[in-house]
Amino acid sequence: MGLLQTIKREKKYLGGMLRMLKSIKDVDAESNRLIPDDLEKLCDKYGSNIAFLEDDKTMTYDEMEIYANRVANWALAEGCVKGDTVCVFLRNRMEYVAIWFGLSKVGVVPALLNFQLTGPALSHCVNISDAKMVIVDSEMLGQWETAKDEIKAAPKVFTAFGEHDGYAHFDNALSTIEPHRPPKSARADIKAGDQLMKMFTSGTTGLPKAAKVTHVRAQNYMRGFAAGAKTTPKDRMLMVLPMYHATGGLCGVGAAISNGGGVIVRPKFSASKFWDEAVEYEATLFMYVGELCRFLNSTPPHPLETKHKIRWAMGNGLRPEVWPGFVGRFNIPHVIEFYGATEGNVSLINLDGPIGAVGRAPNYLKSKFNCDIIKYDVETGSNVRGADGFCIVTDNGEVGELIGEIRNDDARFRFEGYENKEATKKKILRDVFKKDDAWFRTGDLMSRDAQGYYYFVDRVGDTYRWKAENVATGEVAAVLSNFSGITQANVYGVQVPGYDGRAGMASLVAESLPDMEALKTHIDNSLPHYARPVFLRVSRETDTTSTFKFKKTNLVKAGFDPANISEPLFYADGASGSYKKITPDVFKKIQDGTLRL
Repeated sequence: MGLLQTIKREKKYLGGMLRMLKSIKDVDAESNRLIPDDLEKLCDKYGSNIAFLEDDKTMTYDEMEIYANRVANWALAEGCVKGDTVCVFLRNRMEYVAIWFGLSKVGVVPALLNFQLTGPALSHCVNISDAKMVIVDSEMLGQWETAKDEIKAAPKVFTAFGEHDGYAHFDNALSTIEPHRPPKSARADIKAGDQLMKMFTSGTTGLPKAAKVTHVRAQNYMRGFAAGAKTTPKDRMLMVLPMYHATGGLCGVGAAISNGGGVIVRPKFSASKFWDEAVEYEATLFMYVGELCRFLNSTPPHPLETKHKIRWAMGNGLRPEVWPGFVGRFNIPHVIEFYGATEGNVSLINLDGPIGAVGRAPNYLKSKFNCDIIKYDVETGSNVRGADGFCIVTDNGEVGELIGEIRNDDARFRFEGYENKEATKKKILRDVFKKDDAWFRTGDLMSRDAQGYYYFVDRVGDTYRWKAENVATGEVAAVLSNFSGITQANVYGVQVPGYDGRAGMASLVAESLPDMEALKTHIDNSLPHYARPVFLRVSRETDTTSTFKFKKTNLVKAGFDPANISEPLFYADGASGSYKKITPDVFKKIQDGTLRL
């Protein structure tokens, strides 16, 4: 890169960082300025602007304030006090933010539940939230019925957006409540570093954990993305991600409303309707997770896919093999790719940089960041330590685990953890670079280049070792997903008797069975021998969370046993060089070592 290009890059990078830092300059963990204060100020400033729109309905900032005041006063009338928890079990709705905003006005903690949950997972989340009351969407009462018998504390349940006998009616209750703004004394003694809400991990490897989200964290999320994208009151965010999740409900919502814009609320993502909705509602912003962009790339051409007004796409997980095709095909001028976790203390953002980077921490600003990458042994599943007993920083280009220093004197770098203390303890790595220091384990494998750009490689545990080599599931999935007819690929390692490490297996999503010979040729031409999947299964749908994260636990458990799998199942035959079907007899021969892989 020439000197002029370098200067332009640094100018663009520093300009974006300064905008973001300016937007959060008054965010202070010890301050009494909370998220409800921020939102009240926005309502006062942008009163008649449309804040949310859903189908043919709209909610102005004034109307959001009135609705939130009713919610706040309703919570007080029901006997709630500061620190109580109310579960919010609703689908994406125009009123969603106003409900948790109202609860926060009086110091009540909203616990935002995944609207896809049923049965044990739903009852588990309600139980660990220690909720006093639950607001249930009338459209989701069937899901609630599958869980209610296992809920221990018997919270009072209200149905919202529809009446149902046997439950208290939230809408009717609100209609009788005065809409006056509660005094700030209702949330007195709460600091910005205290808990605002409870959000839940996606539960990809087990039951969800309740993560604590402070006012400071929410302020950084909401204001930062608005500054990064330079949003204005004319902007509209197309919200197809779930609003119970930080990416959609805080980062995406905040990008729009922090500067007086609007949020287009959709119940869920639909690849076939996406461009129709973007054009109809005049979206200028779009919040994504990576798989969502891959879905759009795999759809047939749409007459409106370049007729929209979207100028910024913001999100995380946009893989380098998808990125250029996505922005090129759909004419997206700007992308903000970021890295972070609801419960984590590491945040990175790529406002300017190369395709595939999740963020940047240049050496000359290293003291402003709390992250580093340390050596990680995939085979043992442990962080490598030197002769002095401390961890070892990776070289540029080397893959290791991203960690974040826990600095309790800086609200940005605290680790609030989970409601479960044991789960919190497992995420902390101690004595990393010096005695008694503490770092948050992200569980993500990354590399870094000489300019300080960070690149996501894989999740710890997803990367596996086969034939004495490390295999990154994301790289293998990228190759498989580029084969015609395959819309998704979920790659993982499975144990095979008589072999060290784990053999690669891929669950492929396709409308029909791919041409297996052509697929084998594609794999052989694209991947080294050790990274080529040994086993394949083909299905018409995949099991993901509502934020499109793969659920691998059940896949790994099923393995390559045809007794566990009704879908087409194949193995790479070493003798013929082709994929062949796994029958019960073939499975037995692999298990006893008669058939070698």
